[in-house]
Amino acid sequence: MQRLKGWGKDPVVGSWGAFEFVGPCRFAEVADEGNEWDVPPGQPLGQQHPAAWVQMAAVSQDQTRNTMTLFPGLFTKRALQEYRIDLGKEIIYADKGRARIEAVTSSPRALEGGRPTATYPNETHHWLESNSGHEMAAVIERNATKSADGASRTLAITNAFEPGEDSVAERTRDAYEAAEAGRAADTGLFYDSLEAPPEAKLTEAWIRPTLEVVRGDSTWLDIERLKASILDVRNPASRSRRFWFNQITAAEDAWLARYEWEACKREDLALADGDEVVLFFDGSKSDDATGLCACRMSDGLVSALGVWQKPANWPAPSTPGFVPYRVPRDDVHGVMKNAFARFKVQAFFADPGSGQDDDDGEMYWDTYIDLWGQTWGSKLVLRSVASGAKAHAVRWDMRDPRNQETFTEAVKRTHADVLERTLIHDGHKVLRTHVINARRRTNRWGITIGKEHRESARKIDLAVCAIGARMLRRMILNSPKQAKKKTPGRGRVVVLR
Repeated sequence: MQRLKGWGKDPVVGSWGAFEFVGPCRFAEVADEGNEWDVPPGQPLGQQHPAAWVQMAAVSQDQTRNTMTLFPGLFTKRALQEYRIDLGKEIIYADKGRARIEAVTSSPRALEGGRPTATYPNETHHWLESNSGHEMAAVIERNATKSADGASRTLAITNAFEPGEDSVAERTRDAYEAAEAGRAADTGLFYDSLEAPPEAKLTEAWIRPTLEVVRGDSTWLDIERLKASILDVRNPASRSRRFWFNQITAAEDAWLARYEWEACKREDLALADGDEVVLFFDGSKSDDATGLCACRMSDGLVSALGVWQKPANWPAPSTPGFVPYRVPRDDVHGVMKNAFARFKVQAFFADPGSGQDDDDGEMYWDTYIDLWGQTWGSKLVLRSVASGAKAHAVRWDMRDPRNQETFTEAVKRTHADVLERTLIHDGHKVLRTHVINARRRTNRWGITIGKEHRESARKIDLAVCAIGARMLRRMILNSPKQAKKKTPGRGRVVVLR
């Protein structure tokens, strides 16, 4: 559960923890006529867990203290007497020790093997590798997994995380979005976040209505005070968006922020058969993703037609019988044939990537790129290399310095189009992920994009395809042939009398 700062996550988790501790939190039976609770027949009845073990988990004692100090105020005198609750600072017992709530911190080894009935990881945006946060999260997940039929429950609470810190909260969000996009198996992870819309601005007109929605029923949050903090020039805009708008802001070197890209989404638009489009392909063999994006000539709509990358659960090299992942070239070719069958393709550039084929030593995509050029090259309005010894209809190698310069300019123009809201896209989820993964990188011609580091698992290849497709559309619109098309023809006026 991700909420803005001050929303009341600790009191909510404290209440649920108290309910798990001594409340009727487990299914007992279906109500019949005349039951003591006056529950309508057929409705479920709950019962107290016979040996409740509730853990308030954090990577520091200060974080657990935020929740543990709430319990003396949550239990009434009657509850204290009826359940024989013994209030302690770090452990609270009930029913002569049969039930307990305890605060646990960064001691993964001590937690291993426990059988808690409910665990509440607190402020997981602070759970990092450096403070054993990832190891803590892994132990909690294993403890919950071995409890059959949902006997153990887990709920984490967090503020919006800082991208790039690789916190447990960030990994959880990445896992949720990967499942949502179909890149990973849906394991039932539920992610609840009330965030400001991507188009929300940090201006007087936007702040109040945005905060009224994002704070929900947390009416104790004083909107005027929050507004003053947001408008205070001493506070960075990224921090205000993160803490008060509950938005996932960009890393310091991010090319685009998540909300900037989301503001350009037009899910009501889609490519239609017969549309004039341009295509850009970024090839890879195994480590990076392979992608194909289209851009519609009429309005510039960007759409991802395909993406192929190693599944998250692909076996490690040490696994017996390990087979390296390879991008399925026949599948890619099938998608390419479908694109040329559906649309009127005006231009198509294909970057072959740098991977070598294990069998014959040739570039992994050379054979297919030649096939695509021979099959469809004659139909294209714009060719990659029009003449000379290296003439090719579609091959466009991004390692060529001239192409690097052209692409760097395209990065600049695409970035400006997003900020000016003149770029539109269809909301493809993997494309969004690749765009927000992209980092600003400097070369001799200016700012381009790259991965956060060479070995990063965060792919950006669809972002490259989107930029390339926008580049091709602009090249055609600015071409002399296109200008000639738009020039009004000469005519004469005939006056009828």
